[in-house]
Amino acid sequence: MSSSIPTFAEMISKCSRSAVHLEMRDAYAVDYEKGPFADWKRGFRHDLADQASWWRPWLDLMQETVSRGVVVRRARIVSEPVSQYTRFLYDGTFTNVAAGEQVRWLPRRRASDIALPGNDFWLFDERVVRWNHFAGDGTAGDKEVTEEPAAAKLCADSFEAVWSRAVPHDQYEIR
Repeated sequence: MSSSIPTFAEMISKCSRSAVHLEMRDAYAVDYEKGPFADWKRGFRHDLADQASWWRPWLDLMQETVSRGVVVRRARIVSEPVSQYTRFLYDGTFTNVAAGEQVRWLPRRRASDIALPGNDFWLFDERVVRWNHFAGDGTAGDKEVTEEPAAAKLCADSFEAVWSRAVPHDQYEIR
């Protein structure tokens, strides 16, 4: 990754109104989830009542961001029946919600007529895009940031189209 790309924490700390994240893959192979995903496959589930056991730095960052008045929304486009990895994400999403993120799920079949960018992204204040590139096996690649107005508009429009059709986390039923 280029040293000129700010960290995610730096980018979200400059955000003042909104941060939206669109996830479009059915599986990710990011290093920080390898252990928890393996544990989940063996049957481990977080105890909702034991917040200290599942709270992590990401949740602190989201809680701090939301407390500054930034609306943080995450939408996930998923194939159904869902992948094992998507079930893992679903089971852990209560932590994101507890930190103040709003999360919705959209079955892929309901996204067919939405113009979507080619990569997952974060969009900050509807003007700065942080593209998340992944290899075919789901491993994380380089990050890319742009303030190109056309890219920001594509991301904003696609996210809002997805969000309007997506099901809130507490109402989505895994299939």
